Amino acid sequence: MATFRDLLSAAKAQISEVDTAVAAEHIAKGALVLDVREPDEHDEGALLGAVHIPRGHLEAQVEGKLLDKHAAVVVYCAGGVRSAFAARTLAELGYTDVVSMAGGFGRWKDEGRPWKAPVTLSAEQRNRYKRHLLLPEVGVEGQTKLLGSKVLMLGAGGLGSPAALYLAAAGVGTIGIVDMDDVDASNLQRQILHNTERIGDRKVDSAKKTLTLLNPDVNVITYDTRLDASNIIEIITGYDVIVDGADNFPSRYLLNDASVKLGIPVVHGSIFRFEGMVSVFHPLDGPTYRDMVPEPPPAELAPSCAEAGVLGVLPGIVGSIQALEVIKLLLNLGEGLIGRILSIDTTDMSFRTFKLRADPANEVTYANRDRIIVQELEGLCAPGLH
Repeated sequence: MATFRDLLSAAKAQISEVDTAVAAEHIAKGALVLDVREPDEHDEGALLGAVHIPRGHLEAQVEGKLLDKHAAVVVYCAGGVRSAFAARTLAELGYTDVVSMAGGFGRWKDEGRPWKAPVTLSAEQRNRYKRHLLLPEVGVEGQTKLLGSKVLMLGAGGLGSPAALYLAAAGVGTIGIVDMDDVDASNLQRQILHNTERIGDRKVDSAKKTLTLLNPDVNVITYDTRLDASNIIEIITGYDVIVDGADNFPSRYLLNDASVKLGIPVVHGSIFRFEGMVSVFHPLDGPTYRDMVPEPPPAELAPSCAEAGVLGVLPGIVGSIQALEVIKLLLNLGEGLIGRILSIDTTDMSFRTFKLRADPANEVTYANRDRIIVQELEGLCAPGLH
């Protein structure tokens, strides 16, 4: 019968094994790094950027985390034994460019090569965000980043409700909410943060109760006030992204100018009857609201939902897309809606995307941030510069 040494020798005969210096060269050229140690070992430290899959879960999980079977992979363990068996398994699964690092993490660390203590989640958090952790684009590091992020909701109404619910469920650590209204029975057709028991309550208080019950990890900060030129800079400072659920032009222009001045991206959403739109206004990377709407239309051409009506489920669609765009911004995932407008018509269920380019006549830009004066919109919208 074969002994353990026989099995290890057979495995090493079938794989490529390199020392730490050669492994470092592979990594510097872009090789993926796979850590097959146990969770308690990984928690004590790991190579930078390593994907962690315990050896016992390798066959079941690796194809979901290392998607390109032709990419170069450096696999390591504590001393080079488990990584040898793991490298052979990867070859059997069709991975074509795999090496095992002799000496493992112990030798790498002793030689003074770069490593770090990985970010960790509690057992409760690992269970709550399990479906996120299975996504290689998110994982523990991405989830930890979400928990450390701060997102401000402008409004706890039709758009703010689904956006806030999904962001809280996703584990965004701090959610600020600006609103100064009471919950009214007419809100409940679409504003799913609230319920009949809270009619008459302040919307920010109702929203905080709902979000805290959904996810106690989330710190909900409420601003029961009208957003105006005197307080907007103080309120939005420190937030990573702002979700614009405003239903009026003065608030949108006020938010635009303040967010451009501070360089904070805004995920904009708007709804009307059966139609909606979403775009991402990023002062550093793309066009902003004033590039899309240089001046507000006359009041008679811009009726509110109270005047024109809105299909109750529509803000659920638009607000959910806003939440998705926020998460993509926070984690730098995929291609967002920066410089694009997503138009939705639910009558024929059509989704169309239009390009949005910077208006050369628009002077309210991040490059001009020191000249921007954040002021209330009165009459026509004059540029907020001095």
